[in-house]
Amino acid sequence: MKIKSLIAVLVLVSVSLGVQAQATSFKFGYTNVEYILSQMPKAKQVDSEYKTYESQLQNQLQSKGQEFQTKLQEYQQGAATMTDIMRADKESELQNLQARLEKFQQDAQVSLQKKQNELYAPLFEEIGTAIKAVRTEQGFDAIFSTGVPGVDILLDADEKFDVSDLIFKKLGITPPTTGGAGN
Repeated sequence: MKIKSLIAVLVLVSVSLGVQAQATSFKFGYTNVEYILSQMPKAKQVDSEYKTYESQLQNQLQSKGQEFQTKLQEYQQGAATMTDIMRADKESELQNLQARLEKFQQDAQVSLQKKQNELYAPLFEEIGTAIKAVRTEQGFDAIFSTGVPGVDILLDADEKFDVSDLIFKKLGITPPTTGGAGN
């Protein structure tokens, strides 16, 4: 009887260890989202649209800056011959122009950030959907991010865990021949 009990206990222990071993196995992959984005044909169009918008804002900023510089030079050249009231009026005008220029510059930076988010969010969403699909279809427990200095979630891994090519295929993009997550 004792031998049967001992065998039963050993069987239970081995089954328990086997279940534990399976529970602790972890299948992971990694990719570089910035690299995936850089290879997407849609990203080139988005980059172009963003740069056009950025250029428009820069041109407006330059125009406002030139207007301020012109008025400042006019003031500096004529200040000696102006009455106190005219000088105060011109100084007030210059201060207002400078304040508007600074506000435009701040607003432009906010606008650029907003435009960038607006343009790139759908691409990142598409990449995220592809990553989830690859993770589910390939049975990965997790897919980590790499390739963004200072923000890496995975510091080092064997290249065999790089799932970038699977993500490219899921996105309908032929994987680049250079391979890898662009590290």
